[in-house]
Amino acid sequence: MNDDTIRLVTIGRILRRRRRLLAVLTVVGALVGYGASALLFPPRYTASASVLLPGQWEERELLTQVDIAISSSVADRAAAELDWSGVSGGELRDKVTAKAADGNIIKISGTAESPERAQQLSDQVAKEFVTFAARLTGGATDSEAATGPEALRKKVQETNRRITDLANAADPGQTVESVQARTALEKLRTSLEEAMTKLEQADPANDKAGMVVMGPAARPSGEAPPTRMQLIVGGALLFFLAAVIAHLTAARTNRRLRTEPEIAAALGSTLLGTVDVLDEPSAHWPEDRGPRARIRRFLGIDTRWDLPTPQRSGDEAGRRIRYRRVCARLRTHLPAPRRLLVVVPDGDEIAHRAAGQLAAEAASDLLLRVVEVSVDRPTVPDRGAESGALVVLSAGRWTTEEVAGIAEACADGRHEVVGVVVAGPVRARPTRSADHPADHATEALAARGNATGGPA
Repeated sequence: MNDDTIRLVTIGRILRRRRRLLAVLTVVGALVGYGASALLFPPRYTASASVLLPGQWEERELLTQVDIAISSSVADRAAAELDWSGVSGGELRDKVTAKAADGNIIKISGTAESPERAQQLSDQVAKEFVTFAARLTGGATDSEAATGPEALRKKVQETNRRITDLANAADPGQTVESVQARTALEKLRTSLEEAMTKLEQADPANDKAGMVVMGPAARPSGEAPPTRMQLIVGGALLFFLAAVIAHLTAARTNRRLRTEPEIAAALGSTLLGTVDVLDEPSAHWPEDRGPRARIRRFLGIDTRWDLPTPQRSGDEAGRRIRYRRVCARLRTHLPAPRRLLVVVPDGDEIAHRAAGQLAAEAASDLLLRVVEVSVDRPTVPDRGAESGALVVLSAGRWTTEEVAGIAEACADGRHEVVGVVVAGPVRARPTRSADHPADHATEALAARGNATGGPA
């Protein structure tokens, strides 16, 4: 099995065993997204108007027109025309964007809290942009700028007439001075005509005037992103993924001992066997019936999610055989009188029930005294008539440091750890009918196992 398969199995186990917790966190994330949409991101609407720029335009010139469209001059004029209460030109400028599109088109977008205002804003800004750009380029909207080139032409024509008059008034003779004067006047006339021709060719009003707003902006039918639904879905997805990642991180950093060899090595002893304990969650509930415990049980966080699914057990007789075989191994390891201190970590319900079953299965020649010790500050009673200590615990619950602390506490009490028994939860098989012939075979097997006490 590769790492990817293990990860998929782990995620599947999280979804299965923490489904209630994940569902609650997902709902909380959706509520957080809804609150953010109401408080931080109220509904907004965006409308767009297009302005056509006729003629030939270079890319840098289009970018300049984009900057003009969102400039403070255009925004102030639009704010004055709209006359919205409490809205200044600077605030309008933050709500307007512009970009150059294909075909010499500048798209102006306005964002407001309602579709009507968004439409009005984009239309007004587009109108003011066309007016302001026409003034800059000498368009017909500015009378003073429009009369400038015409006045210059009249001046040139008047100058040409004066040159003609001067040429006629010059000495009509063929003297050198008169010829030079007429030549200089003709050169001056030619230079003025060439300058006027170049001025007319370079005039941007010839081919770049007449910007046109391509119709009113369409009224938006939906909210601008992020919409309320997007925030709700995003909040739910964010909380769900955060919960899954937190579970994976916890599993990655988990240092609890999961296998029998690891537990035996941490205690510095040998493994005597593994025993099965029926997994009965209801047995834990009477100990704590407070509201916090009920919430933990409802969310499913009162049990570990990262432990393997309990296997199905054979039957009661098969489970008792394992306990008897552990007791048989203890008899071979201990001298008479066979007295042992059974050490169980405090809070390990599975191990506590296994230790009680071991004490019940032990015969009169094997006396087991069960004590619970705290894993935070373990303390074991001093040695009396016992021949050693037997540690019973469940896998996947305790770290190496906690298990080693129990071994040190046994050493402080002058108890030698003679062995380790690992208890694991199992699920009971469905009960058979009362007249099933397998019941008699089970009873015979249990009797034979009690007599032999063979290895598990």
